[in-house]
Amino acid sequence: MSDTNCTRLTRITSPCGLCGLLFTLLAIAGAALAKPLPTMPVLPLELAHKAVLAAVSACSADGYRVSAALVNRNGVLKAFARADGAGPHTVDSSRHKAYTAASLREPTAKFATLIVEHPELQALRDMNASILILAGGLPIRIDGEFIGGIGVGGAPGGHLDERCARAGLAAIEAEADKP
Repeated sequence: MSDTNCTRLTRITSPCGLCGLLFTLLAIAGAALAKPLPTMPVLPLELAHKAVLAAVSACSADGYRVSAALVNRNGVLKAFARADGAGPHTVDSSRHKAYTAASLREPTAKFATLIVEHPELQALRDMNASILILAGGLPIRIDGEFIGGIGVGGAPGGHLDERCARAGLAAIEAEADKP
């Protein structure tokens, strides 16, 4: 063995050299075993704005002054639009309907009907302060992936709010649950 090789061997077998080698081996093994972080689809802000504007426009065309809110999959507000002259209550009702649709991943009208048919489920209304079980909120799915909820409030009937929310979904080519 030459002096150069002995020197290398000595460095590797010294306590500092062994620690460095061990650390490197553990880092390589950890990287090999590490699981990739999960990824989730996100609706771009431009499309979120397009959806709420389309929903408000659809209701405005029918003479209804409404608000529309869009929330991400966690129920956090992403986009909001309020027609001129829409009532102040429409701000909260649209956001709460969007939150409810996102949280429960179903149209809010489904739960409104469910509570009427099964009064023992009235407690669904009280799950938290952001839940609003009135028609007008829809989950948003694109390419089969759940990404959030849209809610409309202010038309004279939840079925009309829902129709406008569906117009918002159509504007961004999102999948709509059957009415």
